[in-house]
Amino acid sequence: MIFQTYKHDKKINGFLITIKEHFKNASNSIHKARNEIKIVEHENKELVIKSFKVPHLLNKIIYSFFRDSKAKKSYDNSIKIANFAPQAIGYIEFKKFGLIDDSYFVSENFNYDFTIREPLLDENFEDKEPILKAFAHFTWELHEAEIYHLDYSPGNILIKKENNTYIFKIVDINRMQFKTLTLEDRLKNFSKLWAKDEDMKMIIKEYATLMNEDENYCKEKAIYFSQKNKNFKNFKKRLKGKAVHD
Repeated sequence: MIFQTYKHDKKINGFLITIKEHFKNASNSIHKARNEIKIVEHENKELVIKSFKVPHLLNKIIYSFFRDSKAKKSYDNSIKIANFAPQAIGYIEFKKFGLIDDSYFVSENFNYDFTIREPLLDENFEDKEPILKAFAHFTWELHEAEIYHLDYSPGNILIKKENNTYIFKIVDINRMQFKTLTLEDRLKNFSKLWAKDEDMKMIIKEYATLMNEDENYCKEKAIYFSQKNKNFKNFKKRLKGKAVHD
């Protein structure tokens, strides 16, 4: 096995080594699809464990010899973007016959109140406009730090209200790029929000002001990228015989 912890804590080391048992016994599963996420309590702290699906043989070889595993990427990226993500605790990889089998990433639980999805879907969401403006500020700070989240989608943007302000954190961060972003990169990064045009305009108006860029141009480009993403996703759904959404 290979593991690493943020603070080199012996208790956390022990927790990681026995993580399969902790994960199996945990009943609080908050996401189960290709990967599974559970919340566990350890040493009076709530921790989030993300268990990555066992890769097929080709990916086992790739992750063992040519690329970092998804667990390691999540851990390394969390360290790089510490101000924008829940605090990293550590990661661990288990091997069989010299190849990565299963892997886990652990972070502190961020007790968020809602995701960006709720205000985007609910026209009457309380304080919707201040939240979307605060989100524009958060995204601008993210981009100014040269952070490009490749899956900047509603469920991956967590929000907690605290003293009349909003704290944002991003999750699912194994797929990221770190680079100087062009204006097009920045506006394209909003495309996976699946936001209505009116909401997108509100977000982009605030963002363009922070960027000191032309508001109308930014709105037009952001809505273009958003619609392009919607068209692509809906096309894929049609191929699978699923209902589509605007």
